[in-house]
Amino acid sequence: MADVQKSLRIIGVPLDHGAGRRGVGMGPSAIRIAGLHRRIERLGWAFEDSGDLHIPAPETRVSGDAHARFLPIVLQACRDLADEVERALDDDVFPLVIGGDHSIAIGSISGVAAHVRKTKGVNAQPRVGVIWFDAHADINSPETSPSGNIHGMPVACLLGTGPAELCNLGFEGAKLDPSRVVQIGLRDIDEQEKRLVKASGIHAYTMEDIDKRGMPAIIKEAIEITTKDSDHLHVSFDIDGLDPGIAPGTGTPVLGGLTYREAHLALEQIAATGLLRSLDMVEVNPVLDIRNQTSEVAVGMIASALGSRIL
Repeated sequence: MADVQKSLRIIGVPLDHGAGRRGVGMGPSAIRIAGLHRRIERLGWAFEDSGDLHIPAPETRVSGDAHARFLPIVLQACRDLADEVERALDDDVFPLVIGGDHSIAIGSISGVAAHVRKTKGVNAQPRVGVIWFDAHADINSPETSPSGNIHGMPVACLLGTGPAELCNLGFEGAKLDPSRVVQIGLRDIDEQEKRLVKASGIHAYTMEDIDKRGMPAIIKEAIEITTKDSDHLHVSFDIDGLDPGIAPGTGTPVLGGLTYREAHLALEQIAATGLLRSLDMVEVNPVLDIRNQTSEVAVGMIASALGSRIL
């Protein structure tokens, strides 16, 4: 994989529909207010902010299928985002996607896979490595989800086992090989999802693993897994992967998450490879936040992923 170019495009996705609580759609604005542009400039990146995708207000639509709520709206948002991400990569620009709920990762990673497939040939299988920071596995399908909220399904969709409309964005079929997917920070998984994670073939590191082995060992393995023979490295960072004492402004907080330094270390080590090509920062909900604390933490995490260092 080639080193990342220091040219970046911010893509805001103010999507509430995949989540169970309102407010996360204001995440892109809150992250910008927390100083995102200034931090990117200080790191020496050339950047443009393409603004936010248009998302219809939830109250103007019924939720539809109770097993995949707001599917048409989530589908359109992810389709639009996939196009934007693919266009950015075609332009040799790093797409920074700020959300919005985690269902948007279906769009961002589908766009990545479509770009890779286009550069390699339509018959080639994209080899996309993904490091997924999250308290939750996000691997439910409409048949297994207890809530029907699509932000609990993006990993399933990207592996080809979610709603067909979402699985087939960009091109038909799975966008990820589970052997190149690593999840870090898991700690809130129901019994059905435990079985799905184990059967999927993805590499899952729980908080117990991090407690026992430490973040340096975990992130070293994660980088090796996701970059070996890969065409592209993507990070999808759900802010609820952090402990809610650090990041209270999120709709699904779970105690016992990543510490401030564990998360920064992980992102610093990823940045040090020079191989990171795209990034999601999702699930910041300013309605639930305290003086925009979580947005400020999110900006700091983005900065570490883009190369910020203490010295």
